[in-house]
Amino acid sequence: MAEETTSPAPAPANEWTVRKVLEWTTGHLKKHGSDTPRLDAEILLAFARGCQRIQLYTAYDETLTDAIRGKMRELVQRRAQAEPVAYLVGHREFFSLDFRVTKDVLIPRPDTETLVIEIIEGVKQLAAARHESGDTSPVRVIDLCTGSGCVAVSVAKRSQMAKLKVQITATDISPAALAIAAENAAKHGVQDLITFVEGDLFAPVAADSRFDIIASNPPYIPTAEIATLDAEVAKHEPLLALDGGASGFDVIDRLIAAAPGFAVSKALFLMELSPEQADTASQKLTAAGKYTDITVRRDLAARPRVMKARLP
Repeated sequence: MAEETTSPAPAPANEWTVRKVLEWTTGHLKKHGSDTPRLDAEILLAFARGCQRIQLYTAYDETLTDAIRGKMRELVQRRAQAEPVAYLVGHREFFSLDFRVTKDVLIPRPDTETLVIEIIEGVKQLAAARHESGDTSPVRVIDLCTGSGCVAVSVAKRSQMAKLKVQITATDISPAALAIAAENAAKHGVQDLITFVEGDLFAPVAADSRFDIIASNPPYIPTAEIATLDAEVAKHEPLLALDGGASGFDVIDRLIAAAPGFAVSKALFLMELSPEQADTASQKLTAAGKYTDITVRRDLAARPRVMKARLP
């Protein structure tokens, strides 16, 4: 597709079919360190053509236009420099929903779906109890460090589909991230169920606010470890959403300390973290003296991922 000393000479223009471009791109990205070169190639070409990935399979012999080839060339060059595919195409699927992402937000990951599942289960239990008692008030949830809004929007959407009453507050210190989150909420028709507020953790929330479920996917990577992460993460994802301070617990410690002041009786506390931090986090929750029923939930790969506790 482009003259490079590390790649084969380009084929004549009339030979640059969908199949040829996919094969060349797959090999090129594999050489440049992509763990999923074929998938990357398909996603990028579908984006360049303005079609669904599945449509590529019925167009293998189609010759690409110069415009599409030019767009694809730029995308491949950027991907070869470790720029994440999600940022290149501007969206990422999460919890069966499509989310817009930019470099202002962390890319949603499957691991975080564990947090969403736990929140939704909590909402269902509380909603059922209120229905039985005749209480018509919504379940109040706060999502701290909301980023792209993937957690808040997924919970709101699933609650909406199940006809569960929920009211979510989502906070983030980044105004750019909140703008993306609000856009995602509107995209999925749940903007009326979520209030987005700018600020650090509970800072932008009224002092007398109380929540049934307090949840967060905070920054938890130790500062010194960030440079050792995959280039996709270290060079491109927002440091603000990654850096948890020297120990990785700077934000987590503040979250554990502040949450009891915004919780109703027996509120549910949920927090995502690194599997290596689970034991220490459990000890910190216990030492705080205000949390009970402390457990850990595992992600899809069976790794400790979400701390779960009750606030008495």
